[in-house]
Amino acid sequence: MLELDNVSKIANGETHLSDISLRLESGSLNVLLGPTLSGKTSLMRIMAGLDRPTRGRVLSDGKDVTGLAVQKRNVAMVYQQFINYPAMTVYENIASPLRIAGADKATIEREVARAAELLRLGPYLQRTPLNLSGGQQQRTALARAIVKKAGLVLLDEPLANLDYKLREELRAELPKIFSESGAIFVYATTEPSEALLLGGATATLSEGRVTQFGPTVEVFRNPVDLMTAQTFSDPPMNLLPMEKRQGMFVKQGVRDIPVPAELSHLADGPCTLGFRPHNLSLVAGAGTTPLSAEVMVTEITGSESYVHLIHEDQRWVMLTKGIHDVDAGKMMDVHLDTAHLMVFDRNGQTVRTQPAGA
Repeated sequence: MLELDNVSKIANGETHLSDISLRLESGSLNVLLGPTLSGKTSLMRIMAGLDRPTRGRVLSDGKDVTGLAVQKRNVAMVYQQFINYPAMTVYENIASPLRIAGADKATIEREVARAAELLRLGPYLQRTPLNLSGGQQQRTALARAIVKKAGLVLLDEPLANLDYKLREELRAELPKIFSESGAIFVYATTEPSEALLLGGATATLSEGRVTQFGPTVEVFRNPVDLMTAQTFSDPPMNLLPMEKRQGMFVKQGVRDIPVPAELSHLADGPCTLGFRPHNLSLVAGAGTTPLSAEVMVTEITGSESYVHLIHEDQRWVMLTKGIHDVDAGKMMDVHLDTAHLMVFDRNGQTVRTQPAGA
């Protein structure tokens, strides 16, 4: 088990991490999700022992390891910018942790062969990294982490430089690969879709703070605040500032939206409605409210269309099935499914999340 106890990191007067407490169980898959500069890499460096926190403690299986050098910890790390030994063959790169650990020849051959098969490196074992593609070099770094059998495996956006097909395959394989070892698996990403594909537990980060930590699907469906909801939304969550007045959400120029019965206790005043792109539609339906918006651009993927809209000063995205080539500059009504609204109070705290399946 790895435990972070009120960890903060301040450098040159700038706060990189603020009062982070996390408990990561052995054999668990944990995702750090947040935009660039949210603190993911800083947090992983402290987990690994590459940096020491300014305040707080790091405990491994109950033992205080704060400040213990990475060389004295059983840690494997893989970065977005892959690191391999350029003078060694792929085989020797993968085998290097085993040789350092004093493994016998048979063990080395078996483990290298297994990792090479998992990561499709069999034909390239006698090449040097400089004779590999970027994706092959990254897979070599991943294979080296696999054979090390570390208790803590830290992956800092490791698939960002791979082609789409291989990235999707590895996203599915990685949890299986590491779950067998019983290691603590920590995976940093900027992509909400990647967190959902990996599963496990997710910690959402914003400006050096962990805003929420829990089972990935639970955090996605039930964010505790607006910041978490925005962090876990791609395309971005659509927002509509309104005001609650008795039984209605109201705003000049917008049709009144009935307040759900379970929010009758909510105090009157400013609030923010949040809704995901697939909760907007081109056609009216039961329980929908029309909203006027201007089309900015339409992205067609083939099976789906992303229609980028602007409503007053709010930028929205509507996701609709099929091909819909809507002209830019057109004013149109889009229809909001009010059953699936998220509602945030004036302080940005969640007062209503989306129901399961929304």
